[in-house]
Amino acid sequence: MAFDFENGSYTDAAGRTVLDPAVYKDWQIGAAAEQALPPVDWFRRKLGLLPEELLPYGKTPKLDFLRIMERLKDRPDGKYIEVTAITPTPLGEGKSTTSLGLIEGLGRLGANVGGCLRQPSGGPTMNVKGTAAGGGNALLIPMTEFSLGLTGDINDIMNAHNLAMTALNARMQHERNYDDETLAKRGLRRLDIDPERVQWSFVLDFCCQALRKMRIGLGEGKMDGYPMDTCANIAVSSELMAILSVARDLEDLRRRIGSIVLAYDKQGKPVTTEDLEVAGAMTAWMRNTINPTLCYTVEHQPVLVHAGPFANIAIGQSSVIGDRLGLKLFDYHVTESGFAADIGFEKFWNVKCRLSGLKPDVSVLVATVRALKMHGGGPEVVPGRPLPEAYTREDLALLEAGCANLLHHAATIRKSGVTPVVCINKFYTDTDAELALVRRICAENGLRCAVSDHWRYGGAGAEELARAVMAACDEPSALQFLYPDDMPLRERVERIAREVYGADGVDWSPLALEKAARFESDPRYADYCTMMVKTHLSLSHDPAQKGVPTGWRLPVRDVLEYSGARFLCPVAGSISMMPGTGSDPAYRRIDVDTATGAVRGLF
Repeated sequence: MAFDFENGSYTDAAGRTVLDPAVYKDWQIGAAAEQALPPVDWFRRKLGLLPEELLPYGKTPKLDFLRIMERLKDRPDGKYIEVTAITPTPLGEGKSTTSLGLIEGLGRLGANVGGCLRQPSGGPTMNVKGTAAGGGNALLIPMTEFSLGLTGDINDIMNAHNLAMTALNARMQHERNYDDETLAKRGLRRLDIDPERVQWSFVLDFCCQALRKMRIGLGEGKMDGYPMDTCANIAVSSELMAILSVARDLEDLRRRIGSIVLAYDKQGKPVTTEDLEVAGAMTAWMRNTINPTLCYTVEHQPVLVHAGPFANIAIGQSSVIGDRLGLKLFDYHVTESGFAADIGFEKFWNVKCRLSGLKPDVSVLVATVRALKMHGGGPEVVPGRPLPEAYTREDLALLEAGCANLLHHAATIRKSGVTPVVCINKFYTDTDAELALVRRICAENGLRCAVSDHWRYGGAGAEELARAVMAACDEPSALQFLYPDDMPLRERVERIAREVYGADGVDWSPLALEKAARFESDPRYADYCTMMVKTHLSLSHDPAQKGVPTGWRLPVRDVLEYSGARFLCPVAGSISMMPGTGSDPAYRRIDVDTATGAVRGLF
């Protein structure tokens, strides 16, 4: 670097004090950045927004999506930059940190830049995962608001979702208690819901393993609800969150909510939210969720926050709405895909871009020396335990062997027609020889590669990455999908398994085969997206298989249906819609300073 920290800090060209994350905690860096944060109206003017287009909400206002898009509908879109990663260790390799660092680097070079990130769930925040706010000097602020509900979108989704479950159970009770004549007097027709085929459950935004299976309606009389087996899932796994992620506008949101299948009747016909006459009320709860929230990097660049879909089964992306808005507001718009490129980028490429009509200019492929060593045969990495020595000392042979995983993901991005840029997210234990080795392998394979030290230095440490991305954005990009719209489900899965994962083929369980055949034969499912469900810890379905596994087949055990989002989700491996809370959760260390109201222990 052209500078260094003295006594844990330095002053940048803008006169801002930059703290050394090797000395200071994230919360200290965030607090210092928040103290210097310009007023909201400064950001309004910077973004070129009219006063009425900013919806007040303290330091984190919402942006009026419909109003802004109508005014800027003829403005050309900016450059569209997607951030993905190699197959990570269980610790993650810093996609959010890199996204924020890249925004800071582009801003440091004078670009009009912003981005869109997903909102974190209260479950992981209060458990073990953390806030997904980045880290070091590539951090999202205000950290407390971001981590604790922000502007209420997840709460609105929970209310809308649980309202649907309330309506369903109430209707089942009334149809049990009253004959058709009595129902007709209330303007109701018998839906004849099959209690064994209820598709939905309740949701809450915490990790509560005790609610994975439960029985409700156990009161003493017929007025205490309909008794049935159900469960509770984490709120961000709600189909409503998936819908919010892919909806184009409020009209599209309303239409998709009305198509949600809550259950089936005893003749096997779907029972929707429209049948229960609850879709409109659900949309009323969610009307404000279409408006992204404005947050900031620690260097005070604007970052939209919108939606937070469960990446395992849903699209796992920043929202279509957030990206559409960002592309109108910024000359360079950065978006992030959940998990590695085999899951996150594949869904971005074949689902999000297809639904949105947006075409990316570049995809940033985040890698770390640590993860590459793991794929080269390094020892197991376990969250909460110290890293084995292999990851903190130089080992060029291990690193070179692991680069096969990086090259596989880069090849996947190239198949889309999008230009990849490899970002080595630098850790302080990485040696010059290790970084040079990765650069050499990338160069030999025709890949742009940049080392980025944004965690320690913020935008100054990401200038090389920013320049590489800007150069890639100037090259033509010709997006092409992996499969056509009319390709049958099983053929789509076969192509994804072979071309993206590297499998030799697909093995379908009897249940999955029966469902797939039924979906393929029904024209109602012709426009449904294919949303793969697979571990993010391996290119295969087996998280223990690292590097680039060969000689394996993908087992598909089930196909989930999300009729409102219009997803068909082939499931390879196990998945829980309700994570569990561990024995040492984060909430044990969280409290409030009652003199100031400040939250402590959250980060």
